[in-house]
Amino acid sequence: MHKNNIWLLPEGISEVLPEQAAHLEGLRRNLLDTFACWGYQLVIPPFVDYLDSLLTGSGHDLDLQTFKLTDQLSGEMLGVRADMTPQVARIDAHNLKHEWPTRLCYTGTVLHTLGDPLEKTRSPMQIGAELYGHEGLDSDYEVIQLMLEMLALSGAQNVHLDLGHVGIYRALAEQANLDAQQESELFDVLQRKARTELAELLTELAISEDLKADFNALPKLNGDQNILATAAVSLKTGSAAIDAAIADLQTIAAKLAKDYPSLTVSFDLAELRGYHYHTGMVFAAFVPTIGKEIARGGRYDNIGAVFGRARPATGFSADLKVLAALLDDANQAEKQSIFAPALPDDDLSQTIRDLRASGILVIRQLPGQSGSAEDMGCNAVLEKQAHKWVVKPLTHV
Repeated sequence: MHKNNIWLLPEGISEVLPEQAAHLEGLRRNLLDTFACWGYQLVIPPFVDYLDSLLTGSGHDLDLQTFKLTDQLSGEMLGVRADMTPQVARIDAHNLKHEWPTRLCYTGTVLHTLGDPLEKTRSPMQIGAELYGHEGLDSDYEVIQLMLEMLALSGAQNVHLDLGHVGIYRALAEQANLDAQQESELFDVLQRKARTELAELLTELAISEDLKADFNALPKLNGDQNILATAAVSLKTGSAAIDAAIADLQTIAAKLAKDYPSLTVSFDLAELRGYHYHTGMVFAAFVPTIGKEIARGGRYDNIGAVFGRARPATGFSADLKVLAALLDDANQAEKQSIFAPALPDDDLSQTIRDLRASGILVIRQLPGQSGSAEDMGCNAVLEKQAHKWVVKPLTHV
């Protein structure tokens, strides 16, 4: 880098300036307080961790996204976290060791080697919540509800919820007895929803015609709740696991219709996001103004097995920076910010202390400084009237 350009930042890495930082921090506090009201306790995993820990479970999909380095003390390979989910699973499995359901939440910067194609960022601020120790639909529904609450608090409008279930594809792949390469090729084609390529690939596989029909049907099974009834008829193999997965989606759909009648919900049975670690229901939230999901999650049972305890788990995560951008600052009430003169007055000092103690922003003028109250971002000043310091709006000064 040229010495005259030392102010430049690496591609995909950004600074957050005061106004945006205040907005971001306010949202972070609000969301964490809300999570706490639902019983989710805050944990703070380390920014750098052993590579093996970071690449456990969900981490396997993030191998290429993880910055790697050698620990000069131990010689071990370390990584900068690209996702906090495996670390939180370790906390539940190894540190807390509860037998009862555990609710944890977290937030912090993660670092990616490659930028997001749309957002162009390599340093998202991940925020999320995880529920461990319960394998029923009630825990799946709770985390979906909490995710929707998070989006509402973030100002998200016209939210669209997309639901899927990786158990359907898992059941079909198991019945087809595919080897690793065949399953990988089939997974790739389904992810791209390349129907013609899928049909060609299936002709090369030595599996039953019913299974071929089921695999060919998957990319077409997306739409509103009616698609679930279609899937129950279209999928011909009669797998109990598939029937159970469809029934689970129908149950969740009924709950959502009752509790969130205005929420747009769709279903995609070929959606395999996080397939290599998710084990059941998966979900993602979208808004019209952003061309990708703004929050995502699902069930990922047994992720803690490598840490000594295999526990059912479900949760979600989002990028706090993306959520903060959803909230229109113009609709926020302007907070009072007061400019105080640089005078050696005990009553003035006490007034400033009282105002700050009540949560009001007060900037005290420094002797000889340049810049007016407006320059300092203030909308009011402290003025002495009848031996008492009072707050006066700038428009009336």
